[in-house]
Amino acid sequence: MKKYHEVHEIRFEADKLVVHVDGQHLERELSGLSPLLLNATEQERNCFQVSPSGYGIHWPLLDEDLSIDGLLGVMHSPESAPAVAEPQAKYSD
Repeated sequence: MKKYHEVHEIRFEADKLVVHVDGQHLERELSGLSPLLLNATEQERNCFQVSPSGYGIHWPLLDEDLSIDGLLGVMHSPESAPAVAEPQAKYSD
């Protein structure tokens, strides 16, 4: 399995999410990330799982997910996105 990110710590300080990922210290306001996390209890916030690939964080008690790419502000090029089939024209006889 490809490892996308190394997530070393996740914690909350007041209404901020603090994450140490890929050697970077990130602090993000919950109001800009997730109303669910902003309004969650301490128990709900502290019950989370990091995906084995390091791609995302999941809070099962809230059914909430955040991508590490999103926290880092990583944008992928359109070439790496899956191709979408063009709709076919319909002809009537």
